[in-house]
Amino acid sequence: MGIRTHKTVVLLVFLAVLTAPSVRAQDRLRPFSQAAAQPYQEKGLNPNPSAIKVARLHYSGAGDWYWGSSAIPNLLRFVRDNTDFVVDTIERQVRIMDADLFQYPFLFATGHGSIDFGAEEKERLRQYLLGGGFLFVNDSYGMAKTFLGEMQELFPERQVVEVPFDHPLYHCFYDFPNGPPKIHEHDDKPPRGHAIVVDGRVVLFFLVESDIGDGWEDPQVHSDPEEKRLAALKMGLNILTYALLY
Repeated sequence: MGIRTHKTVVLLVFLAVLTAPSVRAQDRLRPFSQAAAQPYQEKGLNPNPSAIKVARLHYSGAGDWYWGSSAIPNLLRFVRDNTDFVVDTIERQVRIMDADLFQYPFLFATGHGSIDFGAEEKERLRQYLLGGGFLFVNDSYGMAKTFLGEMQELFPERQVVEVPFDHPLYHCFYDFPNGPPKIHEHDDKPPRGHAIVVDGRVVLFFLVESDIGDGWEDPQVHSDPEEKRLAALKMGLNILTYALLY
């Protein structure tokens, strides 16, 4: 299933739910602490082929791309328990040059250090993003110095822009009137989202000084209070919702 076909299926299901009598997306929210304690999918199962699949990007460079092993499963569990999205809760991993890249409508990258794309990788990633794919990059710390430049080289004909707080990314499921939440302190700076926009759609979102990925991890990893973890998960759901429906 191609990216655009996959996103069309998701959109139809989502619209059917939203137009059901007396049902609104946020009415179905359950506090994270009360979410059903269902197990993650076991490896080897064959999930629904139309289920949303999220892949961690195994990128080149000096960054630890594998950082935060519990982050994606926890986010997908939150999505499953608080929406009607059909999600595959197995974390997938993919490189830009892998044959199955286009099977994943949403890519997640995180870590400390640098992300470097080679010339062939840049061209293939451009094709992926222009074809309907979405890349979310969470700066765990130290990526901003190099990755903003990589974004500009990836789309030299476009400007890297800061996402304004009234953008749908911050309001498409939950409201974040002040922009992205501050989950983990880095350099005592406010969190900001940077983006590449193509035909009015954000295709690459780079979040700095927020580190919502830390908030997705198991509570004992960073000892974040539950309200911060919940804010991080809500922001993650917003990003996924935007990627699939816009």
